[in-house]
Amino acid sequence: MSDLYSMTPSKIIMYSTTWCGDCKRAKKFLDKMGVDYLDIDVDKDEQGREFVMKVNNGARVVPTIIFPDGAVLVEPSTKELRTKIS
Repeated sequence: MSDLYSMTPSKIIMYSTTWCGDCKRAKKFLDKMGVDYLDIDVDKDEQGREFVMKVNNGARVVPTIIFPDGAVLVEPSTKELRTKIS
């Protein structure tokens, strides 16, 4: 899938880790809302980790969520996620 590391993917992509509390909260919220997204574990995906660092000026910050419209949310609150998907 060529758009995994794109600023305009065909679906929502969340770059996360399994141990991140904010990632777990964001996934739980998106799942509860029935939002279709792809989760990339940056601990296992080197390209995903590099992409996150590129998007965040060298910082490995998760969750980093990229939307098909080109919007990026980094460590978003539940309120920010709700507003974006509404």
